[in-house]
Amino acid sequence: MIIGICGRIAAGKETLTSFLRNKGFQYHESSSLLKKELERLGKEITRTNMQDLADEWRNKDGVGALMKKFLEKLDLNENHIIDSLRNAGEADFMKKNCKDFILIGVDAPQKIRFKRLVERGKESDPKTWEEFVKVDERDNFDASNPMGQQTGKLLEIADFVIMNDQDLEKAMKEVEKIWEEIKEKCF
Repeated sequence: MIIGICGRIAAGKETLTSFLRNKGFQYHESSSLLKKELERLGKEITRTNMQDLADEWRNKDGVGALMKKFLEKLDLNENHIIDSLRNAGEADFMKKNCKDFILIGVDAPQKIRFKRLVERGKESDPKTWEEFVKVDERDNFDASNPMGQQTGKLLEIADFVIMNDQDLEKAMKEVEKIWEEIKEKCF
């Protein structure tokens, strides 16, 4: 089984992936593929450069280009997490090419996500509200770039969506509920 994770910046995807890793799922990050290629090209590793590279791959090799790279490496008899899908076409590609694919989205209101982002202090994160809004808008959907970021569309088509707008305990209850539904369907 492959579980794809999608969600807006600082929505709390890490809580979900930690839970699934504890259930024996192997963890894979989309950004790791992009970072390796940027290093090979001698380019700076930034959020914008990773997004631009992913857009370039989708334009060149189709909307499922990034997911195809994962499928070439994964043993489909094992359980995997792919964190994170960024384009609705990636989810469509996975649903067509994987027997057991589930997409789980994680979301939270913008102000909560900005507060979390500031608290976590990742070097690559935006530093101001204005920068955050700009990044969030590009992540959500750019109508002029169908091969670009589409987090909003992914959340609309996700099999499950966790609204992570309260405390960790509530989020974990939602994750456990979803896990029980997945087990009933797939195991």
